[in-house]
Amino acid sequence: MSSSTYTHHFDTPTYNASVTLDTGLFINGEFVQPVDGGTIDVINPTNGQVICPVSIGNAKDIDIAVKAARTAYKTSWGLKVPGAERGRMLSKFADLVEEHSEELAALESLNVGKPFAPTKMFDIGSVIKTLRYYAGWADKIQGKTIETNDAKFCYTRREPVGVVGQIVPWNGPLYLTAWKIGPALAAGNCIILKPSEFSPFTALRIAPLLNLAGFPPGVINIVNGIGSQAGQAISEHPNIEMVSFTGSSLTGRKVLEAAARSNLKQVTLELGGKSPTIIYDDADLEQAVKWASFGVFFNMGQVCCAGSRIFVQEGIYDEFLQKFRDVAKSLKTGDLFDPTTNHGPQVSKIQFDRVMGYIASGKEESAKLETGGVQIGTEGYFIEPTIFSNAKPSMKIAREEIFGPVATVFKFVDEKEVIDLANDTSYGLACAVFTKDLKRALNTAHGIEAGTSWVNMASFLDHALPFGGYKQSGLGRDVGEYALEQYTQLKSVHFNLGIEL
Repeated sequence: MSSSTYTHHFDTPTYNASVTLDTGLFINGEFVQPVDGGTIDVINPTNGQVICPVSIGNAKDIDIAVKAARTAYKTSWGLKVPGAERGRMLSKFADLVEEHSEELAALESLNVGKPFAPTKMFDIGSVIKTLRYYAGWADKIQGKTIETNDAKFCYTRREPVGVVGQIVPWNGPLYLTAWKIGPALAAGNCIILKPSEFSPFTALRIAPLLNLAGFPPGVINIVNGIGSQAGQAISEHPNIEMVSFTGSSLTGRKVLEAAARSNLKQVTLELGGKSPTIIYDDADLEQAVKWASFGVFFNMGQVCCAGSRIFVQEGIYDEFLQKFRDVAKSLKTGDLFDPTTNHGPQVSKIQFDRVMGYIASGKEESAKLETGGVQIGTEGYFIEPTIFSNAKPSMKIAREEIFGPVATVFKFVDEKEVIDLANDTSYGLACAVFTKDLKRALNTAHGIEAGTSWVNMASFLDHALPFGGYKQSGLGRDVGEYALEQYTQLKSVHFNLGIEL
């Protein structure tokens, strides 16, 4: 049993409590130390200081977790547990998350640098809703009877994949964990979950809640680790039947290649984006400005579907740009637990340097810096919300995913032009369209090559709708009923009623 724990006392205007979490690996229902005893420091993005070290596993630990998961799947989970019972555990788990929602939001804020108020409302709120949604699905995963002829009785059934690996990014650690474990557990799979080494706190904290909810040992195993070690081991392991990855397109390619080399495991990838926001002359300008700001600056731009390319029709371009600058300048940086704070740091020094590099590139390529573009203060990884205009579609800031609070605004003339401009990208994750014209809204939403289209809103996800991308934004879908298809295998059964040879 692991004896490595960390206790943090929060003394803030909105949350005052001590939180203790085990920093080991959670395998077979208990915390253990890694085989090789490795650790990594978790950094506070608000000041660059070490919060605490956490254990990291490697291929040896992944193998131990896989054996525990396979044993659980064969003996105490999978089709041996009725869907209604799986749903009851998921529902109980959702209740426990709700009971600890402030604690989990505080840990997420400390670890990732998200302001506490939106983290509690959006992130933790989404976790609870997602878990309850899949609790309801657990006993409704069904096949079909299919008529062929009177001499046969034929039907299909959906069975769990078995042991699945799930690799979660650092930008939305807990709600993306819920997106993955919800459908996987509802369908009866066992899980090897790897949180990001940058943001493992909430995954560690929910581990004991999983036990309290009644999940048998080995059903969910949480192995912290570096992507090139633990993540690669998950992708390559011959006894993991599926891997679900959310993260960068570059790493997604590596996951896909590793999966193909090992056992041709099923792979779902939710990858990068360079999502367009399209604002027509007839849009409600005040609402369009607010939604566009939310779409690109929420979570400091660290959102895969961030609307970082903003196309504004020429009739309202100047007015939009002024109002958009005003909103960007009004975002408040400060104590993450101050209810009025709505802008935090980038998650790490690596990410800070990456974003500042893109800003430097925009300046060098002669895009016009409308506002922002500099570090806030001298501590931590804070960057001012940044807006560029007069950019060309060929510029680096217009083509590559920045994953930071950086927007590029373009002017367009008509519907055909903007659809062509919006689709001129290797990504296809999402888009947002603002107009009062219903026909134009539908034409544009349908014309954009993206997995999600928002009309008169932006970056507002829902656990009931599938989410995923076209082109290099990924394979497969998360959440919604469609996610259950990713975590099940379809079997056809032919029952002979009278065919003789």
